[in-house]
Amino acid sequence: MNDLVSILTPTFNTEKFIRLTIESAKNQTYTNWEMILIDDASTDNTVAIIEEFVKKDSRIKLFKLLENRGNGFARNAALEKATGKYIAYLDADDLWFPEKLEKQIQFLKANNLHFTFSFYNSIDENGNDLNRKVESPNPLTYKQLFFCNYVGNLTAIYDADYFGKITLETSQKRQDWRIWLTILKQIKIAKPVPESLAFYRIRKDSVSSSKFKLIKHNFGVYREFHGYNLVFSVLLMIRFLFTQLIIKPKYIKKI
Repeated sequence: MNDLVSILTPTFNTEKFIRLTIESAKNQTYTNWEMILIDDASTDNTVAIIEEFVKKDSRIKLFKLLENRGNGFARNAALEKATGKYIAYLDADDLWFPEKLEKQIQFLKANNLHFTFSFYNSIDENGNDLNRKVESPNPLTYKQLFFCNYVGNLTAIYDADYFGKITLETSQKRQDWRIWLTILKQIKIAKPVPESLAFYRIRKDSVSSSKFKLIKHNFGVYREFHGYNLVFSVLLMIRFLFTQLIIKPKYIKKI
C-alpha cells in the first residue's frame, strides 16, 4: 500500500491562485495524499474557493485561523494536523506537475532515502512560463546548502517517521531553508530527483523578489538560527552573496 503524503498549504488572500494550486494536487498520479490548508484569516474569496473543493474531495481539509498569524505559524499549524508518513510543501500560488509525488516517492524508496527535492521551472505572477529551470548541485552537501538555499520549498519531501515533524519558531524568516539545514545537518547530503517537477510563481510582493528583504532574512539565518556573532555573520553573508551571485546562476538554465 502506498504511504500517505501530507501536503501543507498555508493560504492568505490567494483567491487569484489557489484554485489552480489545489487542482495541481488533485491531478497527481499518486493518489494517497491529504492536503491540509490553513487559512490565515483571508479577507478575499480564498476560503470560499477552498470550500468548493472540500465538499467534493475528503482528502482536502481546511482549517481557519481567527486572526492573521503569519505564514510560519500557519505552516506549523498545518504540520500539527498532518497524519502522513511524508511531509510535502505546496504554497498557495505554486503548481506541481501531475507526476511530481509519484516520481519522488519512487525515488525515495528506490534509493533508501528519507529526504529529497527536485528541480523546478519558473512562471510569472500571471502564470506565463519564464522558460527557466532551476537546478541544484547533485548530490547537495550540507556545506553547499549552508551558503545557498538550493532546495525549492515546493519540491521538498521528507519522511516524518524518520525525522519527526520539524517545526521552527514562527517569528523566524526563511523557515524553509532552516528546515533543510536541520535535515542535512543530520544526513550530510541530499539527492534531488534530477528533473523539473513543479512551477514556482514569482510574485512582485514576494520575499524572493525583494533583494533587500532576501539579504536581511538570510543574514538572520546566520545570526539567529546558527547563533553566530555579528562579525562572523557578516563574513558568512559575504560568502553567501558570492555563492548567490556567481555560483547559483550556473544552475539556472534557459529552456
